[in-house]
Amino acid sequence: DGKTIATTSNDRTARLWTIDGQLLRELKGHQGEVNGVSFSPDGKTIATTSNDRTARLWTIDGQLLRELKGHQREVWTVSFSPDGKTLATASSDNTARLWAIDGQLLREFKGHQREVWTVSFSPDGKTLATASSDNTARLWTPYWQLLQELKGHQRAVWSVSFSPDGKTLATVSSDKTARLWTIDGQLLRELKGHEGGVWSVSFSPDGKTLATASSDKTARLWTIDGQLLRELKGHQGIVWGVSFSPDGKTIATASDDKTVRLWTIDGQLLRELKGHQGGVRGVSFSPDGKTIATASSDKTARLWTVDGQLLRELKGHQDWVLSVALSKDGKTIATTSSDNTALLWKIDGQLLRELRGHQNWVRGVSFSPDGKTVATVSSDNTARLWTIDGQALREWKGHQGIVWGVSFSPDGKTVATASEDKTVRLWSVESLDQLLVRGCEWLQYYVKNPIASTKDRKLCEGIIPIQNSKLKNLAE
Repeated sequence: DGKTIATTSNDRTARLWTIDGQLLRELKGHQGEVNGVSFSPDGKTIATTSNDRTARLWTIDGQLLRELKGHQREVWTVSFSPDGKTLATASSDNTARLWAIDGQLLREFKGHQREVWTVSFSPDGKTLATASSDNTARLWTPYWQLLQELKGHQRAVWSVSFSPDGKTLATVSSDKTARLWTIDGQLLRELKGHEGGVWSVSFSPDGKTLATASSDKTARLWTIDGQLLRELKGHQGIVWGVSFSPDGKTIATASDDKTVRLWTIDGQLLRELKGHQGGVRGVSFSPDGKTIATASSDKTARLWTVDGQLLRELKGHQDWVLSVALSKDGKTIATTSSDNTALLWKIDGQLLRELRGHQNWVRGVSFSPDGKTVATVSSDNTARLWTIDGQALREWKGHQGIVWGVSFSPDGKTVATASEDKTVRLWSVESLDQLLVRGCEWLQYYVKNPIASTKDRKLCEGIIPIQNSKLKNLAE
C-alpha cells in the first residue's frame, strides 16, 4: 500500500519504517548481514535473505514465521510470486530455489556457473528470471503443475497405471488393496482379496481386465467392475511384477523366486523363464509381443522370446535392477537400479546412455507415448523427466516418502506417481515440442535482432514463425 518501507543492513537486521521516517520495528534473528527484503503481494508477510545462508519469513508486526534453510552459501535476494503462494531465492551457491509459503522446498534451479545475484517473477507468475555473475540471465518455468492428489490408501502406494483410454487410474498398496479412480480423483471401487501387500498393477489392452501382483505369492485377475476372475498360483516367492501382452492373451508375472511365468488369460501356466540368479523385480512385453524384458536383483536385465529362449543379457548396472520398460516403438529399453541410475539401451543390448541425477535408488520408469521423454521415480522422494538423449528436463517434488511407481497417461499430457506417503499424484506435462516453443517464445526478440550471430538466428527456425516482416528480413 506504499505506507511502509523495509531496509536491510550489515548490522544483521531489517527495519520497517513509516513513509515519514518513523521506525516501526526491527527484525532480528539472522546470524549474518541481511542482504535482501521483499513484501508479499498482500503486504502481510516479509521475506529477508542473509549471509547466514537462510531466508526468513516474518509477519508485518515483526514475528518470525519460519526459516528457509538449504542454500550452501549467502542468500542475496528474494521474490514473491504474484499470487503470494511461493517465493524464490538467489544464492552464491550458483542456484535459485523455489519455496512454498509454508517453507517447503519445491524446486532447485541449477545451471548457472557462478553466483546468482537476483531473482524475479514475471507479472503472470509463469516465468522466473535469474541473473548471475557468470554473465548470463536465465528464464525458467517455475512450476510443474500438480493436477491431483489421490488419497485413501492406508499404507504405501507401490504402483499406478492408466487405463488404455486414459479415463481411469489403478493403484495398488501395501494395505493389500487395489483401487480404481477417475482421472479427477474420485474413488470408483476398492479391490480386496490379496493376503499380502500388492506390488504391481496392469490393465489389459482392452481395458476390461486388471492384473495385480502380491506379496502373497499370487497374481489375480479382476474385471474392471471389481469382480475377481481368477488367481494365478505357483510362484514360490513374492510376485513383484505383472504385465499383459499387447494382444491381451498372455500374462507375465515376475517373482522373488528368480523366475518369470507366462499364463493364458484363463489362468493356465504356459511356461517358466529361468536363468536369473536373483529375484525378478519387473517384467514387460515389447509392443509387438515377441520379446519379454525382465529386471533382476542379480544386477542384470534380460530379453527373452515368448517361447522362453534367452536372447541377451543387459549388463551395466552396479546393483539391483528394479524395473524395466520398453518404448512404444520397441527400439529402446529403460532399466532402473539401486545404483541410483537409469540406463537406456538399444533393443540389441547396446548401452545408449546413463541418466544420473537421483540421490537414491531409482525405483520405476515410464516412456512417454511418443517415445521422446522418460519419467523416473526414486527413493529420494522425487520424480524426474528426461529427454531420450539423457537431458534432465524437470524434477517433481512434493511427495513425503519414497516414490515407487510412475506412469504416463495415453495422451502423454499427465504423469502419475505413487508413493510411500500413501498418495498418488498427477502432474501436468508439456511435450518436448511445447517446451521448445516456450523457449523460442522467450528468445524471439533476440533471434530477430541483427546483432545475433547467424547461428543463433537459426535456433528457432521451424519452431515459431517470425511475425514482423521487417524483423524477418533483418534476421534473414
